[in-house]
Amino acid sequence: MIKHMKKILGITMLAAFIGGAAAIGGYKLFERNETGSTISEKQNLYFANNPLKISSAGTADFTQAAAAVAPGVVHIKTTYEAKSGGGRSSSPFDMFDDFFGGGGRQMQRQPRAASGSGVIISQDGYIVTNNHVVENASKVEVVLTDRRKVEAKVIGRDPNTDLALIKVNATGLPVVKMGNSDNVQVGEWVLAVGFPLDLQTTVTAGIVSAKNRSIGIIGREQQGGEITEEEYREYQRTGKRPDRPANTSIESFIQTDAAINPGNSGGALVNASGELVGINSAIASQSGYNQGYGFAIPVNLARKIVDDFMKYGSVKRGYIGVNFFPLSGEEKPEGVKTSEVSGLYVSDVVAGGGAAAAGIKQGDIIKKVDGVVINDSPDLQERIGRLNPGDKVKLSVLREGSLKDITVTLKGESSVGLTANNTATKSVEVSKLGATFAPATQAQKSKFGISSGVVVTSVVTGKAFDNIGVEKGLIITKVNGQPVNSVADVQKALPMGRNNMISISGVSEQGTYNFSFPAQ
Repeated sequence: MIKHMKKILGITMLAAFIGGAAAIGGYKLFERNETGSTISEKQNLYFANNPLKISSAGTADFTQAAAAVAPGVVHIKTTYEAKSGGGRSSSPFDMFDDFFGGGGRQMQRQPRAASGSGVIISQDGYIVTNNHVVENASKVEVVLTDRRKVEAKVIGRDPNTDLALIKVNATGLPVVKMGNSDNVQVGEWVLAVGFPLDLQTTVTAGIVSAKNRSIGIIGREQQGGEITEEEYREYQRTGKRPDRPANTSIESFIQTDAAINPGNSGGALVNASGELVGINSAIASQSGYNQGYGFAIPVNLARKIVDDFMKYGSVKRGYIGVNFFPLSGEEKPEGVKTSEVSGLYVSDVVAGGGAAAAGIKQGDIIKKVDGVVINDSPDLQERIGRLNPGDKVKLSVLREGSLKDITVTLKGESSVGLTANNTATKSVEVSKLGATFAPATQAQKSKFGISSGVVVTSVVTGKAFDNIGVEKGLIITKVNGQPVNSVADVQKALPMGRNNMISISGVSEQGTYNFSFPAQ
């Protein structure tokens, strides 16, 4: 009997040993795999071991959600190289600057500083924030919840969505769980968590007041993809496609009345269950402070951008290859023969794009994408913005009174081209000026009453334009007194300066500008 019991005990101990070894081995396997996994896999692993225990039913009590999220929202402080010029910035993005704490950038000889917020999305230090929080910063510092200050590395920035991914060298950090922004409902309670007005962690509550909102703040130097009715009328009259860069920006904001102020930018918008549903990005305000309308980037879009940064170091975006405008009950452009008041009217199909290959035609009306009803351009752009080149998408299009499903394989930038007229020209850098340019649109020229112009689409730190304070978004009308409408015009006009000086004339929403500086 004793011998038999010893045998059973030995078998039990052996089984326990094997089970324990298997568990440790499995844990180590997960631990090794986590390093190269997607952010979704990292989050699934983390929250499998650290489940959220939050009840959101029955009462508007956000104490549990706030307690779960606040430790994972960090303060981001940025430093910028000193400017040699004087005066106030002419950037049309001052709304962004004021929002995340820049206070309207003053160009001065001493280094400048600003601040914003960020959301920790993995234990090993990945943090999502806004592109405009870290863009052009010479130093990015993160203040963690325990007051530690850690310098961060910028992993990737995407101006087209105003998202950025940074990383700090730390482990065991608190993580904010990503939710599903598709499930967000108008009227639903949400919390905004961040560092407004340089205060410590601040939580405000409100409701979702709208979805799929476009406010024209991200890609305002680009006007493509969705064409204007004026451009379509011109196209019908002359047969010439709009000569402008294609718009690669994506705006499909979640609108909320939760109080958001300067410094909240890059912070968390979470639901009552403590799940991240958006990254706070902008406010609609005449004063620069909260007036009841804030805007957040949907987390489902942010997840795709973050995964691309982690896997490729840059965003891989797929394109349908059409130009379009949204239909409404208002008078339609000449030549548009339809009584439809919703959907996206395909005004042009880009040669070589996925839509052309799939049989999409000019005059088709896009009504659904993968079964989801599409009423406006943000509906389409955000859906497609989550996908990669090579992915397939089902478009339900109305053609001659019948609804037809067409599957389109998305293509990358090099296949579709980046201009509405398919010349495949991108913004081109002029190294002598340290900036890239793209032709101004006719709408921009009409707005400012100018007959010529190229838009500054980026500025290289430490080069000529950066040193004199010229920033992205300014429209350059003349170089050395010569009107410019293209990069070739700029390059041709550069040698025409007098006394070894280069003169630049430009315009923005803040007024007209004239600069002169020595030719290098």
